[in-house]
Amino acid sequence: MGNFKAFLSTTLVFLIFKMCLVCCDITDGNAEHLKREHSLMKPYQAVGSQWDFSGSTLVTSSYVRLTPDERSKQGSIWNIVPCFLKDWEMHVQFKVHGSGKKNLHGDGIAIWYTKDRLHPGPVFGNQDQFLGLAIFLDTFRNDLHGMDRSFPYISATVNNGSVSYDHGKDGRSSELGGCSAEIRNTDHDTYLAIRYSKGRLTVMVDVDDKNEWRECIDIGGVRLPTGYFFGASAATGDLSDNHDIISMKLYQLMVEHTPEEENLDWTKIEPSVSFLKSPKDNIDDPTGNFRGTPLTGWKVFLLLLCALLGIVVCAVVGAVVFQKRQERNKRFY
Repeated sequence: MGNFKAFLSTTLVFLIFKMCLVCCDITDGNAEHLKREHSLMKPYQAVGSQWDFSGSTLVTSSYVRLTPDERSKQGSIWNIVPCFLKDWEMHVQFKVHGSGKKNLHGDGIAIWYTKDRLHPGPVFGNQDQFLGLAIFLDTFRNDLHGMDRSFPYISATVNNGSVSYDHGKDGRSSELGGCSAEIRNTDHDTYLAIRYSKGRLTVMVDVDDKNEWRECIDIGGVRLPTGYFFGASAATGDLSDNHDIISMKLYQLMVEHTPEEENLDWTKIEPSVSFLKSPKDNIDDPTGNFRGTPLTGWKVFLLLLCALLGIVVCAVVGAVVFQKRQERNKRFY
């Protein structure tokens, strides 16, 4: 029995060691490093050398105002340096505010990761039928029949250059997912986080003055190339708002890739999404989020932990039963 106890102790130490390795892998996989060449921060000294702006954009020492609270304005700001990171996370601090009353303001902000830059157009101040990723912070409802969601509404779109944005339907036909968020005329800071890693796109918001992220969009099967540009744009129409960018901070995610992925020419990838649900499903799910998404790293870790604990419990119970049988057999001699 002593030998078995020693074996059991060794097994427990080994299991704890393996669990620690899992924890380390998760932590290392989420390590982040700020990339200043792709970041926009006060006092905006990078504007002119690493960032360009156009239209109604006004750069001050405290904010970058894409549009003033005036009708029919468009403005944008774009990173000059193409991004060749395979895994990244962009944090955007923004502010949308104005004198317009409820439902009498517009139109919103868009955050871009696209092949082309500085191309003014009808989609929140940028071109239509773009190549890449767009995150829309839409503050005005155009589709009066789409009453299953409240505005402001945040959504994501991946475009290969063939899809047009449908303003009349608030882009619903091309959106991948989304959520409602109160982002206008707040007395506190508002943030958006966009994470792209190993083919997964996650969008989170911190807009409730709780200093914590809330998941908005989580989509697998997303393919984005490297070598595209980050930017932000905004537009007003008959209604208006101040659309301000306070900061855009890009972090590199330290993630391991397979040798096949490392040898792939990521600049040749065409923007796409696999296993895309029908846009009609968004009507049944007002948040627009995908159902049946794969397990996250922490969920996998918890499942492994429960399985390992189950094995240990079974081993202990088996040892007790084995010992009692041995004692019972000794009574017959």
